[in-house]
Amino acid sequence: MGLRRKGREIAVQTLYSLEYLELDSFLRELEFLEKYPSKLDDIAADREINKNDKVYDFAENLLKGMIQNIDIIDTKISEQSTHWPIDKIAFLDKSILRIAIYEILFTETPHPVIMNEAIEIAKKYCSENSAKYINGVLNAISKQEKAKSRS
Repeated sequence: MGLRRKGREIAVQTLYSLEYLELDSFLRELEFLEKYPSKLDDIAADREINKNDKVYDFAENLLKGMIQNIDIIDTKISEQSTHWPIDKIAFLDKSILRIAIYEILFTETPHPVIMNEAIEIAKKYCSENSAKYINGVLNAISKQEKAKSRS
């Protein structure tokens, strides 16, 4: 498994674990920023990854960027998931979507790479239906972003 896949998996697992904390929805971003480092440390330690490792850095950058843009990302999810409200999406599916959408919107990584990674992570940790759902949402957002960049 490649460095980036490991980093994405760690970021998804960290974000997933944050979903189970009782957070004030108004202060969600601040509380996520405050609490993710200890969760990330625990998950990385379980995989024998230290803070100086490139995998750790990649996961941390994904998490920080995603958390700082969570409102934009959640709006994108809601726009593309009209029949399934965001608060009804399974935590793990939502975590995978958030990390992947952050990458689509805010990094230079090619969209097909991001989408493939998200689908592979979903296949590994979620149901088959989750992978299809995640693929559909990410595909729609990718097309939307590509159309915007052409304008």
